[in-house]
Amino acid sequence: MLDAADKNLHSLHIEDFRRDLISWYLREKRDLPWRLDQDPYKVWVSEIMLQQTRVDTVIPYFLNFTEKFPTLEALAAADEEDVLKAWEGLGYYSRVRNLQSAVKEVVSTYGGVVPNTPEEISKLKGVGPYTKGAILSIAYGVPEPAVDGNVMRVMSRILSIWEDIAKPKTRTIFEKILYEVISKEQPSEFNQALMELGAIVCTPTSPSCLICPVREHCQAFEEGVQTELPVKSKKKKPRPVSMAAAVLKDDAGNFYIHKRPSSGLLANLWEFPNCETEVGLISQKEQLVRYLHEEYETDAELEPLSGTIQHIFSHLVWNISVYAGKLKPGSSPNNLLKVTEAEMQKYAFPVSHQKIYQLTEAHK
Repeated sequence: MLDAADKNLHSLHIEDFRRDLISWYLREKRDLPWRLDQDPYKVWVSEIMLQQTRVDTVIPYFLNFTEKFPTLEALAAADEEDVLKAWEGLGYYSRVRNLQSAVKEVVSTYGGVVPNTPEEISKLKGVGPYTKGAILSIAYGVPEPAVDGNVMRVMSRILSIWEDIAKPKTRTIFEKILYEVISKEQPSEFNQALMELGAIVCTPTSPSCLICPVREHCQAFEEGVQTELPVKSKKKKPRPVSMAAAVLKDDAGNFYIHKRPSSGLLANLWEFPNCETEVGLISQKEQLVRYLHEEYETDAELEPLSGTIQHIFSHLVWNISVYAGKLKPGSSPNNLLKVTEAEMQKYAFPVSHQKIYQLTEAHK
């Protein structure tokens, strides 16, 4: 398959392809806040935020985050709780924990200057091949490819490549090709143009071929197979998990919340007490009451079901039954933090638990 890709690469008029792609980008590029300058730190923040997240969602987060932490040094010195709160709702929280870790290393090891070589920048936590290429090309003008799903989709169509882009080894095929195709004079514009093309023209379904600036270079369009590419095998279906959660209050109106472990899913975020449940002889509500007693040494009176929410991860689907509850007199929870409603706003909760809170509030 790589032989076929090489053959099609050699039939590509690379200079013309670059020119048409970059000219279109400079005319049509979207006005995005991280494009205002080439500050390596801001490029880095934007690229981490944009992983697995839509541009429209990222814009307000980026503006808020860079206002709160305007420099590498500010982010390195920040309290993790404040950093997670600024990321709250974006998901994939390991991204921001790795970012802060790596930024601390840049401050301590590199004097606050983001490294500008592939070897050095690759050593930083959370900086994979794509982020490396994006920062080096956009911030420093280094002709380093930045290969993500958008780019693989575009190039699989341009060169009629039928390798499965869901397989990690396929990325190396595209990296090899793009080292040859990338503009040495304008690597920033070239990489951003490919990303932009994939985002707004060469989309996953119904690509807008008639307005594509590089249509005449596209093997898939010429062959009429653009909607069949890229080849992407389906992931396994996520595993469903039944759960129950309790939004607990005491007579004074305080809430009781719990911090998740420092590693694993949603590490270090805050949540309402919850447990996995099973279909069996006792109800979910009773399983939750028993869990609260055994895990937190607390007794609670739970109200009828407030409702259910579903939260989908790549590998799991949480189906959560939500209950509001009152602590019984004399009950003093162990390993739960007591907070007022105002204080609770300072803590970072995953989206699922924000929904849990909203559901019980709406159910009052």
